[in-house]
Amino acid sequence: MLSDVTTPHDLDDRLRTDLAALGAPERRRDLAEPLPDGGPLTGAHLLALFDAQLTSRLLDLAGRWLRGFGEGYYTIGSAGHEGNAAVAAALRPTDPALLHYRSGAFYCLRAAQAAGDFPPGPPPPLPDAPPSDDSAAPLPDGSPDSTSPGSRDELPESREMSGSGNDSASMGATSLHDPDPAAGTRLREERGARPGVEGIEPSAEAVRLPPGVGVTVDADGDATVGVTPAGGGDARGGVTVDADGHATADVPDLPPPAPDDAYADAARDVLRGMAASAAEPIAGGRHKVFGRADLAVVPTTSTIASHLPRAVGLALALERPRRGGPRADGEPEATSWPADAVVVCSFGDASVNHASATAAFNTAGWYDHSDLRVPVLFVCEDNGLGISVRSPEGWVAATLRSRPGIRYFAADGTDVVESHRVAAEAADWVRRHRRPAVLHLDMVRLMGHAGADAETAYRSPAEIAADAARDPLLTTARRLVEAGYAGGGDLLARYDERGWQLRRIAEEVLDEPKLASPVEVVAELAPRRPARVSRAVAEAAARAVGPGAAARAEAFGGKPPELTGPLTLAQSINAALADGLLDDPGMAVFGEDVAVKGGVYGVTKGLRDRFGAARVFDTLLDETSILGLGLGAGLAGMLPVPEIQYLAYLHNAEDQLRGEAASMRFFSRGAFRNPMVVRVAGLAYQEGFGGHFHNDNSVAVLRDVPGLVIAVPARPDDAAPMLRTCLAAARVDGSVCVFLEPIALYHARDLFAEGDGEWTAEYAEPGAWADRHVPVGRARVYGVGSAEDLTVITFGNGVRMSLRAAATLADEGIGTRVVDLRWLAPLPVADIIREASATGRVLVVDETRRSGGVGEGVLAALVDTGYVGAARRVAALDSFVPLGPAARQVLVSEEAITQGARTLLAR
Repeated sequence: MLSDVTTPHDLDDRLRTDLAALGAPERRRDLAEPLPDGGPLTGAHLLALFDAQLTSRLLDLAGRWLRGFGEGYYTIGSAGHEGNAAVAAALRPTDPALLHYRSGAFYCLRAAQAAGDFPPGPPPPLPDAPPSDDSAAPLPDGSPDSTSPGSRDELPESREMSGSGNDSASMGATSLHDPDPAAGTRLREERGARPGVEGIEPSAEAVRLPPGVGVTVDADGDATVGVTPAGGGDARGGVTVDADGHATADVPDLPPPAPDDAYADAARDVLRGMAASAAEPIAGGRHKVFGRADLAVVPTTSTIASHLPRAVGLALALERPRRGGPRADGEPEATSWPADAVVVCSFGDASVNHASATAAFNTAGWYDHSDLRVPVLFVCEDNGLGISVRSPEGWVAATLRSRPGIRYFAADGTDVVESHRVAAEAADWVRRHRRPAVLHLDMVRLMGHAGADAETAYRSPAEIAADAARDPLLTTARRLVEAGYAGGGDLLARYDERGWQLRRIAEEVLDEPKLASPVEVVAELAPRRPARVSRAVAEAAARAVGPGAAARAEAFGGKPPELTGPLTLAQSINAALADGLLDDPGMAVFGEDVAVKGGVYGVTKGLRDRFGAARVFDTLLDETSILGLGLGAGLAGMLPVPEIQYLAYLHNAEDQLRGEAASMRFFSRGAFRNPMVVRVAGLAYQEGFGGHFHNDNSVAVLRDVPGLVIAVPARPDDAAPMLRTCLAAARVDGSVCVFLEPIALYHARDLFAEGDGEWTAEYAEPGAWADRHVPVGRARVYGVGSAEDLTVITFGNGVRMSLRAAATLADEGIGTRVVDLRWLAPLPVADIIREASATGRVLVVDETRRSGGVGEGVLAALVDTGYVGAARRVAALDSFVPLGPAARQVLVSEEAITQGARTLLAR
């Protein structure tokens, strides 16, 4: 017996040896019969689970094989975790699933469910039949219905049986001898069946069959006395009488794996992912993930449970219609989850320690404690290791048990029968109560963490051997043999046949094309359709003055914002949010203090009163959870608008944007989307309320997230149209947008002198929205003086300071163009180059830091496009923003802008 099962060859050899050693069952049982002590599972269910498990195992071996000659690019496998097939079997194929990377068997079983290759549940039992004589025994409760497909449906209702207990429920390889050999075997007519047996007249007396004679029952239920055909023909089975006069029901052989069944299809998906094939159905060769829209499997590249906050958000969003919030119109078909769906998400034991997992558990429990429904089933697959770091004994169970508001279930994850029983109980509890639960599965890890992992460096041979002895495939195989459904040789042959099938599929996949150009790679990253976005804005305007006019008038108390006079930046954003909520019933605004209080700065004031607590609500104080709620809501077809109270707080949760939100389209080829507009109050220059956390001026972490849209409105007359553009882009293209609002400008009214009111603006009436539409990636230009001497490129607070500085320069005879970028991603490069070339002198005013600041991107764009004029930068120091007047020492000032311009012009 091998002790070091650390390589594919070791694991394959050991499994083959152990399968062969299982031998043949003492009695054969029909696959349609219930599994002894298996609850609702039949032999057919158990065989299907085994098929999913062995397909997953063979995929792991194939991954190592492909890697061996440089054609495979992913070797983290599911070996030892194949028991998660039972979790899939306990759920519905329409339940959204967010799976971690050891979910091969779950994925294969889910594919079989969706394709109808997983057997339905057993039929209800027959009522007890009265015994025909003293020796006849009734069928026990829980036996399959005698008319169910695939059962021994033409045998008598009552018959002579040997054995007792579970054996008495068998309808396959069960001895049918009479206790009195002289009486022979009693064959009784079944209700509705043809009377008698062909060639033998019906009689109330027992019929004695000669030894060696078989009784064959064909597909029509006709019984014929004679020799059973060698090939079986169309016969469903037969009854063979031995030399002692004992009759035994024949059981059909195991059906062989079909060459094009759902397991083969699932294997092809996974192999394509391993080989980075462009034909891979979800990521298209961009990454190896488990995901397919028609299987309700949402792709996630998470290794540290960062998908759990999204799962909680999705569960909450599924319950939203029950709380009075209608679904959004035009919801994508792929995200039309059933009303009673359960969200399932799986993760490893080491991940329970991660902040994102803690946030998800806490949020689920918090909402449950608040009497809100959260139908999410967390599945912790615990193999005791995080690569090489062991989880302390009992730590994971203690951690999961201690989570308030989350019901705890546990099972041996290497035993699919026990796992299915407990998983079905957990899923049913979540589905009925709409409350969160966690299923803790005790599992093993075979073959190390990944192909390059030499686990002998940190695990003893005895420990590795102990895990190998708990191989879930072997556990399932033993159950199949001990229950009489198959022999070890049958299962080994099945393993080999599927292995050759996967080998052929792998060879076919190797010939498929891979992504071969930058255009192909980024095609699904963040597609933009500006014409459609513009049209969506115009259509919203038409609804506002048409069918929605009455509702709009009522929401604004008869005085819409366009009639209230000039608005500040905060007031303009508030009005645009209200118009968005009026137009899109799927839109929701949420975050810390946004509802009852109306926001720290009053930006969301009054929205909850107008639109209700189902659409404008406060959240717990955790940015990871806030963004997770947005991710799940977007996936459910809503239009979430979460608020992060301060830019500095976003850094606690930035992976929810980088690793989850921005990557969804990229890793699903647009099959799944999480449209979202994240409002963030940020940047510096607050007076009287400062310090680093309320004056953060760093956006570098956002600017390098591929596909993310970053909007920074400086003026009220830009804020509303830019917000409308972001909402439309999220609806039309599934865009993830960050709407960065300069705190210091929220309530600013004046520009040059106190009381001039030049930093306020009228709110556009709906009829003007289309004309004043601001496309993503377009700048705004202000001309001061002749506007021919200098171009100042800036954004946010820099716009107001630069316009003041330009006025000072105009008094000196210097004409300035002030370019408000408005969009930090994508940068308005065409506008930058045009305005820079107009003067040949560019001053970049960047209120973010010199290192990693926006100015670096602007200057790089100038260089990349061949700009040959002069350029200079004024930026904040590489420092955190201190409290009080000291902040002026590190931030950009009007004086620094004016001096920078003069220096540039003096060259």
